[in-house]
Amino acid sequence: MNNREWRIDSETGLLRDVLLCRPDHYSWQSTNAVAVDTLRRGTAAPERAAFDAQYDGMIRALEAAGVACWYLDNPEPQLPYQVYTRDSSQITPWGPVITQLYRPQRRGEYASVIRFYNETCGGPWRYSTAGTIEGGDIHIIRPGLLLIGYSGERTDEAGARQFAGWFEAQGWEARLENFPEHFLHMDLLFSMVADNLALACLEVMEDALIAWLRERQIRLIPVSYKDAMQLSCNVLALGGERVLSAAHSTAVNEALRAEGLEVIDIPLDLFTRGGGGVHCMTMPLNRDPL
Repeated sequence: MNNREWRIDSETGLLRDVLLCRPDHYSWQSTNAVAVDTLRRGTAAPERAAFDAQYDGMIRALEAAGVACWYLDNPEPQLPYQVYTRDSSQITPWGPVITQLYRPQRRGEYASVIRFYNETCGGPWRYSTAGTIEGGDIHIIRPGLLLIGYSGERTDEAGARQFAGWFEAQGWEARLENFPEHFLHMDLLFSMVADNLALACLEVMEDALIAWLRERQIRLIPVSYKDAMQLSCNVLALGGERVLSAAHSTAVNEALRAEGLEVIDIPLDLFTRGGGGVHCMTMPLNRDPL
């Protein structure tokens, strides 16, 4: 099976294949501001069947959209956040990169990810070895344009610079953007939804970053701070003017539809309360090139 070529050159090309991990051992963990708030409120943890039902709904939506779903094998009990496959690797135009996870509770995720790529495409293209970097901070906006957010924890400057350097060596423009760790990953504040169109929490993002995006003809749909903290920016572009989004993100979904996009909204609040939405739970393996 190791004859696959996993490649993406944007966040918005037609999505063909995605890497997932079933939530067999998922539970809310106090490792990010969103989950800490959920636990502080004393929210009762749902039964396993409730997590499975929402996850299965996401899978049905992906498959109905023509996306082939691939899975990490044998999720491990000591890795409850393994379901967030966006963080542990990143597909590039040249193949997979194994990222460097920050939290000790998540570092063991590397094993099944490396095994998956060894079995399907002959192995990773690169390994992150400088600092830390997680996939939720990496945004391949379009061919030739890369944005990496770094908070100093989940992704630090050294990790971001190493990753950006691989793209710059291929002639890409890359921007590194520092942001407060409170927001966990950059995909809580920013997410591409269609070619040259993105969701963005403008009241939090630095003016210089907003200007940089607009100078490169990226149109920005404003998302409030409250909605951003409910993971409403955390959507998955399917390509073909289609977006997979959480059903509770009503204001954002309305704004996306006003732009003419088809929004497939599914219940995902049990996962967003833990600090990750559909963008976090999916690692695109293959998209049509732009």
